[in-house]
Amino acid sequence: MKTRAIKIGLLASVCLVTGVQAEVKIGAIYDLTGGLNIYGIQQNNALKLAVDNINSNGGLLGEQIQVVGYDAQSELSKYTQYVNTAILRDKIDALFAGLTSSSREAIRPIVRKANIPYFYASLYEGGACDKQTFVTGTSASQQLSVLIEWGIRKYGPKIYIMAPDYNFGTISAHWVHEFANQSGGEVVGEDFLALTVTDYAPTIQKIQAAKPDFVVALPVGANQTGFLEQFAAAGLKEKIGVVSTNYGSGNQQVVVSPAAGKELIASQGYFQQVENPANAKFVEMWQAAYGDDTPIVSGAVDTWNAVNLWAQAVSQAGTTDADEVIKALESGMTFDSPTGPVQLSPGSHHLIQTIFVAEGDDNHGFKIVDEFVGIKPTYEDQKCDLIENPDLAKHFTPDQN
Repeated sequence: MKTRAIKIGLLASVCLVTGVQAEVKIGAIYDLTGGLNIYGIQQNNALKLAVDNINSNGGLLGEQIQVVGYDAQSELSKYTQYVNTAILRDKIDALFAGLTSSSREAIRPIVRKANIPYFYASLYEGGACDKQTFVTGTSASQQLSVLIEWGIRKYGPKIYIMAPDYNFGTISAHWVHEFANQSGGEVVGEDFLALTVTDYAPTIQKIQAAKPDFVVALPVGANQTGFLEQFAAAGLKEKIGVVSTNYGSGNQQVVVSPAAGKELIASQGYFQQVENPANAKFVEMWQAAYGDDTPIVSGAVDTWNAVNLWAQAVSQAGTTDADEVIKALESGMTFDSPTGPVQLSPGSHHLIQTIFVAEGDDNHGFKIVDEFVGIKPTYEDQKCDLIENPDLAKHFTPDQN
């Protein structure tokens, strides 16, 4: 035992002198089972693909990256349980986890206390500010600033909002109002529905009565496909446009009928149809590893970006020490992503990135009809200056000053 202790001590001394870590370990907590696994499996696959790619090219700091993975089973309580285990028992250097905003908000206080860099890779309502948290998905204001102006030009100024009755829906609705006002539009009606609703006839009747030029449709999961099918069956698609910031984020276009999906407009930070060399290489790697049966969702690329940005920061810092890695990330780090070039905004820890507008086709897919390069996380940049205020830890919502 004494000899082993001496060897460990010598190894630690060598690591301190050379700057090389004895071990690089990250935690991955995603919903691999349960109702959210259509997102979680792809997030986890993207993380594994990124790590395998880095390891095959020599690893990080002279070591192979080790992944400690957990299945949150689409249960919020599992996140807090596994985050604590990953930090306290597994001694991870960074954490990649979560899909829903509730999972992110459960994780943030734990990683902040432990001072572990945490990467949240999902589109969301925006406003999360924390020194240890980095968001690689798009915020609602980034997507909707583009989508509402585009929709008004395409369809006309009258807008109806149909959204779920929780943070994602209500905060997104705020941004619809905000950007409608900025672009000469008008919200002529809105409906916030519980996730349990399956009959959309009352909402469709309200939409018919309001006579909008287009609907901003933000239901999630099966609720979204149910609404779109019923909307199409009511014969409204020929008269009223439909746009969404989350349609396709879980491959909803694969399960809706061509009648419901054709010409529906989606706005996200990634579609598989993006044409650039980085995406061509990424898609080739993905399909070699996982096949081409299922289209790649935006959350997968958000995760790919997160792992690669973290790895770049570790390489730049020459250590996995959290403070040094965070400092490197805050240097304005860039990455040639499948979405196009992205840059981490130092103050808000969100990405400056391209937003795409895509139209559904009649074969369960999309075609990209417009793209907007370098869209800044303006709201988050206004609220979060984590360089000047490193102790700021808050989830801002637009109704707050």
